[in-house]
Amino acid sequence: MRSFSSIALLSVVGAASAQAGPWAQCGGKSFPGSSECSSGWKCEELNEWFSHCVPGAESTTAVVSSTPTPSATPSVSITASVSTGINKSVSTVSKSSPLPSSPSASSTPRPGGSGSFAKADGVQFSIDGETKYFAGTNSYWLPFQMNDADIDAVFDHLEQTGLKILRVWGFNDVNTDPGPGTVYFQLHDKAKGTATINSGKNGLQRLDYVVSAAEKHGVKLIIPFVNSWDDYGGFNAYVTAYGGSKTEWFTNEKIQSVYQAYIKAVVSRYRDSTAIFAWELGNEPRCNGCSPDVIHGWATKTSAYIKSLDPNHMVAIGDEGMGLTTGSDQSYPYSTTEGVAFEKNLAIPDIDFGTLHLYTTDWGIKDNSWGNGWVENHAKACKAAGKPCLFEEYGMKGNHCTDELKWQQTSLTSGTAADLFWQYGQKLSTGQSPDDQYTIYYGTDDWKCAVMDHMDNVNKH
Repeated sequence: MRSFSSIALLSVVGAASAQAGPWAQCGGKSFPGSSECSSGWKCEELNEWFSHCVPGAESTTAVVSSTPTPSATPSVSITASVSTGINKSVSTVSKSSPLPSSPSASSTPRPGGSGSFAKADGVQFSIDGETKYFAGTNSYWLPFQMNDADIDAVFDHLEQTGLKILRVWGFNDVNTDPGPGTVYFQLHDKAKGTATINSGKNGLQRLDYVVSAAEKHGVKLIIPFVNSWDDYGGFNAYVTAYGGSKTEWFTNEKIQSVYQAYIKAVVSRYRDSTAIFAWELGNEPRCNGCSPDVIHGWATKTSAYIKSLDPNHMVAIGDEGMGLTTGSDQSYPYSTTEGVAFEKNLAIPDIDFGTLHLYTTDWGIKDNSWGNGWVENHAKACKAAGKPCLFEEYGMKGNHCTDELKWQQTSLTSGTAADLFWQYGQKLSTGQSPDDQYTIYYGTDDWKCAVMDHMDNVNKH
């Protein structure tokens, strides 16, 4: 991901209900709110501190509850004070703002959708029963759009073009409430020591709509849970609220308890959806100067945790592919400077495929042709491990029809399983989607050479 900042707007959360609304909290130790869910929803326990309303039988009481109050909660408020173990959950739950008394059609995750769960098939991917090379893109900003028509238009274009995989942000962390109408997914409040998961109309209900639209159009989504960069909060939002440092983020017990609670809340919403291609631990996780054992240990525990919640979907780390020993030329990307060891992490049992990113300019590589070896060497490492390689991010600033095309061809012929260019762009109701100079806008000349021509090659492969 290229570093930048951009925030989209949404409508405010609606009125309160006497029952807990869809996906709202309905129980847990010290929880003072309603323990009954809206009609057609049941209260499911995630852990001793948190239960929430999920689709199912009507008005079910939580396993752990307390005296109901007249208002519902749209979000999970967590005081993270756990002292032992990465798999521990949160310690205290408090109430927040109310949800609407009933969901709209666009705010309720669909139970599954058409198609089947994507999976790894040797060193390739199988999507809806078809095993072959796939192409896709990134559109991190999509879940932050307030206009459903903009989201629908993106999926219309992806389906028409044949781009099958889309990577979007499943995180948007803040340290202060941005106010009504601004999209955020999780609030880390330093003063209160709480982490509030926003499941309201300006929160995860926006991601709900993206998942629903993906189901409708047969597109598969990759959803990471946190950013290593400061954009959209990232590790920094956690550190600001709970202390420590970015390098300590991976081992800080308080931070990891909050992070896992967020994972559980998101995974529980979509674990039955065939629109999910894979969960990712994060976007480009780095631990500069750390031993590779730090990220390896975190990835091992977290991937196992996700699989315990959802055995149906694939899991990846979401890293850049650094620390590769196969074909290493000892340059910075091949080193373990950022605490990443590609082959070591790929061997983790609950990691289903490897990821690699490619930005020669940002990495100080002057010869763009260097990228072809980077792609080929990852494909070799993945073949040796018997797992697919996803060429997950790549691009050049403002120059999409030269060396970038060679990278695509190398990916197609070297044995990687799929590629996702960074990033998709189109005109929205609010204007052009974010332009970081890597953006390839739908319908432009760049789109023709870098996307349509590539799709022709993919279809012939």
